[in-house]
Order: sequence, then structure tokens, then C-alpha cells
Amino acid sequence: MLPASQTKQSKLLACPVGSTVFHLTQSDDGVSNGTALWLGAQCLSAYLTHSAVVKPGIRVLELGSGIGLTSLCLARLGCSTVIATDLPWVISSCLAKNVESNRSQLPQGSEVIVRELDWTVTPDRWVWDHETIIASPTYLPSVGSTLQLTDGLDLIITADTIYSADLVTPFLRTLHGLCAQSLAAASRSGKGDKSARAPVVLICLERRDPSLTDRTLEEAQSTWGFVVNRITQHKVAKALEKSGFNWSKDDWDGVELWKLTHRG
Repeated sequence: MLPASQTKQSKLLACPVGSTVFHLTQSDDGVSNGTALWLGAQCLSAYLTHSAVVKPGIRVLELGSGIGLTSLCLARLGCSTVIATDLPWVISSCLAKNVESNRSQLPQGSEVIVRELDWTVTPDRWVWDHETIIASPTYLPSVGSTLQLTDGLDLIITADTIYSADLVTPFLRTLHGLCAQSLAAASRSGKGDKSARAPVVLICLERRDPSLTDRTLEEAQSTWGFVVNRITQHKVAKALEKSGFNWSKDDWDGVELWKLTHRG
């Protein structure tokens, strides 16, 4: 598969994940960055395919799912539930259609659920029992009236979502809220304090703006209490190689993968 930077003009993409090929539509019309495939999603999908972090039966949420490649990849790998989230325009123009058209490719017992999750909505206004929404500025229940997350998450992923300074704090607040609510759900489910764990967070990004990237990672640690560690480029390169992506180093130059651990 070619790097995303070379396929922007293609409306239909063939994206291999193991023996499966997902056929995904994209649009590079300038309305939203989320309607096209980006390098981060390709690199993250390759890493997840060959990483021990993904185990059959786990529950995953993706922030900024875009055209759906990474969420579909995780479901194909046997995750029981993958919650693919984005804004309404991205969902209606490509994400929901791509998930539905590729659903037959998923193994029995795995599903992808599409939901709106707007990072500007604070976690105390999230809903977990709505058919299409987790967080929306057009649907704001009163504080304290929302249903809590009932099943904890095991993994949170996001790719190509650090690009705007004014979204850094809402983005990190959303990550922190998801971890905190997931940890609370795991504790309520009967797990003791020793076995309840916050989900692993993986962020794949392109270092287009070094100062913005550094600010995001620093704020994640200093303000939101995450432990931040980088996954080595060697591991990402090996995953790309195993996935059959015969790219040169220049093809994915600037892509970085980071692991965030919630301190609880």
C-alpha cells in the first residue's frame, strides 16, 4: 500500500490488514482533514497489527477515527468492541459508510460502533446510552444526569489529531476523562483496586509543528498527569515491514508514536 501522502487524489483506497483488504472511500475536498487518510493512521494500524498491546476481546475507543482504517483494523484483530468517534461531518461523509460497507470483513464477536465525540464538550456532559452521540454541543444533558460508562476500556488510540493549538487542551481533557471514567467503570464492575487499570493510550502523530507537539506532550504530563513514553522508531519500522509496506524512510519521516499512561 502506498503512503497516504501519495494517495490523496484517490477516492477509493484498498487497505490491507493481514489477509483482509478494507475498501475505504476518502475525500480531500478541504472541508475537513478527517475525511482523508493520513500517515499516522497507516503507521498506527501497522504497529497495532504486530503489537502485543492488542488482544482478542478487548474494548477500544478511537478519537478522530477519520475514514475508519484503524478502528476496522482493531476489530479485524479480534477486539470485541471498537468505538470509532469523530465529528458529524466526518461521520456522515465517510466514517459511517466505510464501517458499514466493510462490516462483513470482521470476525464474529467483533464490532465497530460509530459515535460523535466533540472534544470541546466537558466529560461531565458525556452520554453513554445514546445511539449516535457520546459528546455533542447540540445535545447537552444537565450536569450529573448522564449515565456513567458501564464497561471499562482497555485501549484508547488516536492518530493525526494534534494539529491545532486551540484543540490541545480539549483533546487532553478528553483523553484524561476517558481514562478516569474507564477506571471508575472497572472499579465498579467488581475488580479490586489492584486489578483495575486505566486504558493504555497510544498517540500517533506527524511532527509538522515541533513546538505544538512538544507543548502537547508537556501538558499531558504537567497538567493532566500522564506518564509519556515514546515507542521507538525501530519498532514502528519493523511493524511497517511486517505489514508489507515497502516504504523508504522518507515516506514516513516525522511520524512518531507515543504511549501515555494515566496515573489514576
